[in-house]
Amino acid sequence: MKTLTIGKNDAGQRLDKFLQKRFPTMPKSMMYMYIRKKCVKRNGRKCDISDKLLVGDVLTFFIKDEFFDAKKEKSYEFMKAPAKLDIVYEDDNILLIDKKPGVIVHQDKSYHFDSLVARVQHYLYEKGEYDPETEKAFSPALVNRIDRNTGGIVIAAKNAESLRILNQKMKDRELEKLYLCLVRGTPKPKEATLSGYAVKNESKNKVTVLGHPANGAKEIRTRYRVLQSDGKSSLVEVELLTGRTHQIRAHMASIGHPLVGDSKYNSEKAPGDFRYQALYSYKLVFRFTSDAGILDYLNGREFTVDMKNIWFLRQSRMKALS
Repeated sequence: MKTLTIGKNDAGQRLDKFLQKRFPTMPKSMMYMYIRKKCVKRNGRKCDISDKLLVGDVLTFFIKDEFFDAKKEKSYEFMKAPAKLDIVYEDDNILLIDKKPGVIVHQDKSYHFDSLVARVQHYLYEKGEYDPETEKAFSPALVNRIDRNTGGIVIAAKNAESLRILNQKMKDRELEKLYLCLVRGTPKPKEATLSGYAVKNESKNKVTVLGHPANGAKEIRTRYRVLQSDGKSSLVEVELLTGRTHQIRAHMASIGHPLVGDSKYNSEKAPGDFRYQALYSYKLVFRFTSDAGILDYLNGREFTVDMKNIWFLRQSRMKALS
């Protein structure tokens, strides 16, 4: 026995049309026989070929395994990536994933197959919520990105409408993203909003922060709050008021408090057990100030990663937040 739950992208189809797409190697005559003999049930009950599927319907199958395996015979690039995700939240429209440091969000020249977006697509494919054969115009996509060596929450959209809405909300700054970082020393004052202008050196992939406007410079604003300090280092919560490349890393370094473990912006050698910069996107708050359509139910909701997953809290004297 196997089960499948109908998601938003498959809802509205007739049962027979869905089964033909899901089991392309199954002869139609056998499909009709399975339905007639109650080998296919909808929500535990007998179903008819003309039944319209609804979101949340659970289909139960008492059919040969070969028809399930047949779909997997097709090879897609995303299937080379792992399908396992550390999920903070999931519903019919979105996924919030806790990305681990070291994982890239999109493929690049050095990583030809493994990336977070590939993992998301593989995960949804295994769940039966994404089928490249039928979803010709849309692939599950990421709304935001974080650096390879930074961990934390990344938003994935399961359908085109959710992606469109969230892209606009990102642009309009209606998503509040909070980070935790471990910095050298103790920033003073303990709370402040930093302003500056960031200039990126493309060849070195490094940002310089200036105190004045300049050609090619982009304005940046970063709000921070010191949560704990032992004098040598401090646990700091940071909110991005603008979203620029390496903004937190470069801005904190510019005031003399670079991130521990950041080989690009911190000249001080990191402890031996720090493989990455101590930075984690740990909290996401949806603060919609305009209509969010099918995602309006998310307004005001707050999501936080499991503090046990923030590696530098374990490897420093700082304690996880209560």
